[in-house]
Amino acid sequence: MKPFRHGFVTGKFYPPHEGHVHLVRAAARQCERVTVLVLASHAESLDPPLRAAWLGESAAAFPGVVVAWAWDDLPVDYADPAIWQAHVALMRAGIRATGAASMPDVVYSSEAYGHELAERLGARHVCLDAPRELRPISARAIRADPVAHWEFLPAPAREGLALRVVGVGAESTGTTTVCRDLAAALRKRGGSWARTAWVPEFGREFSADALALARSFDPAARPEDLVWGEEDFVTIAETQSASEAEAARGGGPVLVCDTDALATTVWHERYRGGPSARVQAVAAAMLPRALYLLTDHEGVPFEQDGLRDGEHLRPWMTGRFREVLAASGVPWVALQGPPEARLHQALRAVDARVEAGWGFSPPLPEANKP
Repeated sequence: MKPFRHGFVTGKFYPPHEGHVHLVRAAARQCERVTVLVLASHAESLDPPLRAAWLGESAAAFPGVVVAWAWDDLPVDYADPAIWQAHVALMRAGIRATGAASMPDVVYSSEAYGHELAERLGARHVCLDAPRELRPISARAIRADPVAHWEFLPAPAREGLALRVVGVGAESTGTTTVCRDLAAALRKRGGSWARTAWVPEFGREFSADALALARSFDPAARPEDLVWGEEDFVTIAETQSASEAEAARGGGPVLVCDTDALATTVWHERYRGGPSARVQAVAAAMLPRALYLLTDHEGVPFEQDGLRDGEHLRPWMTGRFREVLAASGVPWVALQGPPEARLHQALRAVDARVEAGWGFSPPLPEANKP
């Protein structure tokens, strides 16, 4: 028998971190039901449904946890009884909207104001890790420097917040080389950078498998003999996106991707002669890209590795990638010169993008915080 019937955890969760997960985990161990309410203002730049989804997934293993969100654009003044009353009324409405049979009998927090909140809800207060010794982190610290505090983000938040740097280019233009070398160079920096992952190009694996299958029927089959269908490119785009999501969950602040679903739309044009609405739909569903790196074909000799068949199309591919990237609205740079120069250009572009930050807008100001 658990000591409490209904626990309550609330906050901005801007963004959720491991300290928040600790609160929910502790409440779930001690309560039959736990309501987690994300209270977000329109001043904040991270969508509240996204925050709630990250928390919900992080708490999926804890029985009885219900995560919801609500807008709260009320001013914040911990010394004003009327403002307190308005916030608590909003919380009660949010709790009722989850279908809870009753109001909470216990509030879990790591904040000094938790005691007064509990009193106003007619509940007990359990204060966990107020000095932040178990998990020395705050959402404010993450917003100020995500790189320095990346380890405190739960996996769903890492997936959502990782800056995706994507290499694209025509055949034999060094895309895989620069992506692999870029990830290795970032890992050498240590700290959260040591987590840097790169996502290999699934299309290459798919092509090798298709050629192997063809050669089981005709040992003389060549790459140019393969017949590509729309379904092949849908599979490539979906698998690439799934691999990207998995890598981001355990990765660092920057995720290096060797191609993505947007690039697959171009490859569909190259092999099928036109666009595919289905592949474009996969690309449209991708999480935002932070930066594209286009490997130019100029000055790069074509190397036949047994899978390539498009040397004559490299200029067209490079031009088409330029058009698609220019229309994407995502920053991009063209990498030129020998491999060492291209790596230097890529690192410089990545550092500039990281320096630009994650775009967290300031939350509403707080007055008289205890």
